Amino acid sequence: MKIRLFRSLTALAMAATLLGGVTLARADGITSDQAQQILDELKAIHKSLDSRPVAAPQPAAPPPIDDKVSMAFPPGGFSVGKENAPLVLVEYTDYQCPFCQRYHNDSFAQIKANFIDTGKIRYISRDFPLPMHENARRSATAARCAAEQGKFWELRHAMIVHADQLQADKLGGYAQSASMDVPKFQACVDSDKFRAAIDKDIAEGTAAGVNGTPSFVLGRIENGKLQGVRMVGAMPYGQFEAKIQDMLNQTGKN
Repeated sequence: MKIRLFRSLTALAMAATLLGGVTLARADGITSDQAQQILDELKAIHKSLDSRPVAAPQPAAPPPIDDKVSMAFPPGGFSVGKENAPLVLVEYTDYQCPFCQRYHNDSFAQIKANFIDTGKIRYISRDFPLPMHENARRSATAARCAAEQGKFWELRHAMIVHADQLQADKLGGYAQSASMDVPKFQACVDSDKFRAAIDKDIAEGTAAGVNGTPSFVLGRIENGKLQGVRMVGAMPYGQFEAKIQDMLNQTGKN
C-alpha cells in the first residue's frame, strides 16, 4: 500500500515538473523551492524502492512423509499377547533411550491393559540400540540372555525403568532382582553371543524406515508380511489409542 502511494505521489510530482514546476506550488500554497524539495525527496524514495532486491521465491513445501510400511515378518521374537490377535504392534527400542523410558512409563501399561491383555494386539519387542548410547547394545544382549531363563519381560522392564543406570555392574543386580541365575546370566552377557541377532533387528527396522527410538509399526499380518503404518516417538497414550482403534475399525474387530 505504501509503495503504491509513494509511486502515485511521485508520478503527480513529476507531472507537475513537466508543466513548469509552478502548478504544485500554486495549488498547495508552497514556494517553488519547497515544491522542488518535495520532488527531490519523492524521487529519492522512488529510487530506493526500485533498487530494493526482489524477494526470492520460497521453495515448495516438502511432500508429506509416507508412513506406510510393508515389511517381511518372520516368525519368532519376543512377544506378548495372543498369537492370532487382529493387530500387531512392533516396538523398536533402545534400553538407554530416555524417550523409550518415557513411552514405557506413560503409555505401555495402558496399551497392555486395553489392547494386549484383551486379545486385540500382539506386541513384539525388537532391538534398535543407537550408537550414541554406550550401554544400549550390552543391554539388548542382557535382555536376550534373560530370555534364556524365561525372564525377558521382567529384565526388559527393569532396564527401561533404569535407563540411565545400565552400566555393566548394574545389570547383575537387575538380574538378581528378577530371580535369575546371575553367574549364568553374566557369562551370557560377556559372550556377546547375540550380536548377529541384534544386527538383524536393526536391519529390519532400518528397512521399515526406523531411524530413532522408540519407533513402532502397527498393522496386520497378510501373506507373511506386516502391512501397516510407522509411528515415531514417545507419544501419549491417546495417540496410540486413536490409531489402534482406527485400524481395528478397518478390520471390523474392535
